[in-house]
Amino acid sequence: MNKIQIIINSVLAAAVVALFVVFFTVSPRAKKPVTPEVVVDAELLPIAIINTDSILKHYTLAVESTDKLMSSYEASTVQLDSKGKAFQKEYESFQRDVLDFQRKLEANAFLSRERAESEQSRLQKKEQELMKKQQDLENLRQKLSNDFMAQQAELTAQLADSIQQYLRDYNADGHYHLILNDAALMNKVAGYDITLEVIDGLNARYHK
Repeated sequence: MNKIQIIINSVLAAAVVALFVVFFTVSPRAKKPVTPEVVVDAELLPIAIINTDSILKHYTLAVESTDKLMSSYEASTVQLDSKGKAFQKEYESFQRDVLDFQRKLEANAFLSRERAESEQSRLQKKEQELMKKQQDLENLRQKLSNDFMAQQAELTAQLADSIQQYLRDYNADGHYHLILNDAALMNKVAGYDITLEVIDGLNARYHK
């Protein structure tokens, strides 16, 4: 996995965790009120833990969508880089023309005042043209950035919704009262992790 994909995966993971409900609440079956004095054995707690990072790395929808987002990002970067290099080359050529004009002016090398004024006018128009191109390039950079963030937000919402919907179906019988994202936990307890089950279930549903 290259650096760009690592960056995108990290951003997606952080975004999904941010959107993902830290705990998945279900309506537990009706039961008698428990008095404060009753101590519940921790091993009997109806909770489960999932690792969102691992899900994003192994859920086929997430992997394919991330690859698609990465390709879009790379294409945008290549497009912007190409236009930037073309602008830089044109600007450097303009600078050389300006220096050449100044040398000729100082050396009184123009055959007539009209030719000097004509060249000066050409350079002024070129300068305005370059300023517009520079602004267009900046606008393109901003547009590509906005497009990328919009695609990222859309993908984040899609993955969060997909995972949450699966967990609702997975826990339709109300067996678990809480399904926690382990990113919100300071300590992990063995026996509660259902990440592999969830990944298998998500991929089985996706490939149907």
